[in-house]
Amino acid sequence: MNSPRVLLVEDEPSVASFIQRSLTEEGYEISVAPDGSLGLAMAKEHSFDIIILDIMLPGINGLQVCKQLREFGCKSPILILTALGSTENVVTGLDNGADDYLVKPFKLAELSARMRSLQRRKQGAQSIPDQSRLLAIADLILNPDEKKVTRSNRVIELTATEFRLLEYLLKNQRRVLSRADILEAVWEISFDANTKVVDVYINYLRKKIDKNFEPKLIHTAVGMGYVIKEVYSDENTD
Repeated sequence: MNSPRVLLVEDEPSVASFIQRSLTEEGYEISVAPDGSLGLAMAKEHSFDIIILDIMLPGINGLQVCKQLREFGCKSPILILTALGSTENVVTGLDNGADDYLVKPFKLAELSARMRSLQRRKQGAQSIPDQSRLLAIADLILNPDEKKVTRSNRVIELTATEFRLLEYLLKNQRRVLSRADILEAVWEISFDANTKVVDVYINYLRKKIDKNFEPKLIHTAVGMGYVIKEVYSDENTD
């Protein structure tokens, strides 16, 4: 079995050396780029199983690299590393195409766990599709194999994170899901307990699948979490 290929884009030599040495011992094949421009070029030229991107890079920063790679068509899971851990920074990274986000300083065990999570997610996406797995509620339909969402026969464009969130809600429709449930299921590894990333992405989904439609589908269970169910505008709702 071939070793997973990892591209590490990190400009701090001591951090890059530590990560490279540690992950090599775990069986990964590591390529290192010291700046965003070289990292972008390497990712476009070669295929990697995982890309680890620092945000604060000379030249092109990590967010720009991530965005350009997604526009280029790169499907490799991307893990962002940064010292900036606010909700706004987490969401910005995810919005630019990152799959996960790890705040410095971090423990190697946490980095390894995030990478295993990304590998499982990638393997799941490559599994043989089952054409009977459509998920639906009211006039909203999600096709997990085609990665397609429609409502009232209109295609709804979602980011990868929004799609995973909606898929999880639909698999658990009419069940109240806590923020912790959602973080664990959608991102597989919890962010800081104080982060509002779930609330931000719930709002993103509401704007896309509920704002101009009836019935409303995504609802807040005050003090408990969120639930997807059919509630019409003339009913008592949040």
